[in-house]
Amino acid sequence: MNRYQLRKAVSRGLLLVFSIIIGAFFALPLLWLLTAPFSTQANLSVTIPEQFSLANFKTVFNNRFAIRALAVNNMIIGGGVMILVASIATLASYGLSRTRVPGRNVLVYVLILFSSVVSGTAAMVPLFLLIFNLGLIDTYLGVILVITGGLLPSAIFIMRDFVDSIPRSYEEAALVAGASSFRMFRDVAFPLVRPGVMVVAIWAFVNAWGAFLIPSVLLRSPEHMPASIAFYSFYTEAGTPNITLLSAYAFLYTIPVLLLYLIVNWRFGFRFFGGIKS
Repeated sequence: MNRYQLRKAVSRGLLLVFSIIIGAFFALPLLWLLTAPFSTQANLSVTIPEQFSLANFKTVFNNRFAIRALAVNNMIIGGGVMILVASIATLASYGLSRTRVPGRNVLVYVLILFSSVVSGTAAMVPLFLLIFNLGLIDTYLGVILVITGGLLPSAIFIMRDFVDSIPRSYEEAALVAGASSFRMFRDVAFPLVRPGVMVVAIWAFVNAWGAFLIPSVLLRSPEHMPASIAFYSFYTEAGTPNITLLSAYAFLYTIPVLLLYLIVNWRFGFRFFGGIKS
């Protein structure tokens, strides 16, 4: 083995060691999430329980406030945001891509710039006043609209890349064949941008699923609170967390998002290409 091969082997070895360290750093929280819910004496360290138990999950399911927040409220908010963001972003990006609007590129980048402010802490006072004047305080719709408004600019930016990749000749051929504008979008454009729609939909759902600030400001009734706020029901009055119950609830909290990703990946696949329906 010459000097060059030795240097290359050492470099690969160091890269492998570095990758293992980084991987372990990110894997430890996941290992904790997979072991702590099944332990009766869980703590913040990763320890394999001597005997696996489902007692923590039984206690969590007895907490009706937390289960309703997870099974009902989060699903309503996450599903509503996902549908609105995916639908509006697809139509808006298609319009921006196919219509010659002066300064459309500047418009998209300005929207992205201000999207970081719409749902941020700096905008919570005017957003609260707006939702209050609309009579949507303590409603699912008010939370859904605010979260959707914050996610739309970035979603439109993501979707526009998918729409721009569609050759205009496909749509021109459909128009020559006598297709209407709606049918051209439904049968030609949408099948090609479907992977992008799925990416944006899951991205929007994950953001809405983990939203905390907006629901905590706009919601008042316990029956409307999402799971991100229901986590506090597993704290004592002194502010001490119950690690065993928190870990079990966190485990349940991750399942819907993971299942959504697996189902969409199995049904549609995240392939960045599509085909024209015949």
